[in-house]
Amino acid sequence: LWPWLLASSGLSALVQLVALPFFPDSPSYLLIQKGNEEACRKAIRKLWGEGDHQAEIDDIMKEKGAMASTKTLRVLEVIKERSLRWQLYILMTVMTTLQLCGINAIYFYSFEVFHTAKFEEYLIPYVSLGVGLCECLSSILCSTLIDRFGRKVLLWGGYMLMCSVLALLTMTLSLQHRFFWMHYFSVILIFLFVVFYGIGP
Repeated sequence: LWPWLLASSGLSALVQLVALPFFPDSPSYLLIQKGNEEACRKAIRKLWGEGDHQAEIDDIMKEKGAMASTKTLRVLEVIKERSLRWQLYILMTVMTTLQLCGINAIYFYSFEVFHTAKFEEYLIPYVSLGVGLCECLSSILCSTLIDRFGRKVLLWGGYMLMCSVLALLTMTLSLQHRFFWMHYFSVILIFLFVVFYGIGP
């Protein structure tokens, strides 16, 4: 079953590959990058139907004017630019914590935790699949929560809850040989960690 599940991702890629030539180019790309207003109008009519789309074309022209007055910076220029320093620090911090938050360790060791929790061997792949599905569903939930609470609250809350879960998981894994029910608690914590990861970072 696993080879088929892995191969199924190629099916969506194949559909996109076949359908891509039939999609029109982006109107803003045609007007801003290529400077072809007629092709832009044709793409707009194909996307939005017949009608007067002059307002949309005017918006794209304003965007083109704004881009022309903005200087494109190289990587070293971005690093040296003082006005962008804080944005750069925030971006680097978010990306570093995302890589080091522990999600890869959770995925790597979850099989062993499930095995120690006395799950049947044939059930473990399905439980692992449930962990991945949990992340997918929590990411969908995040898209609805982000408008209500904001990105900062979700980041802070997600990381704080993930830290708490990791501390509890370390404790339950250390005590799993003393209490039989600790295995199941560890499994619950793995699912919670993945949910908080999907909602937060």
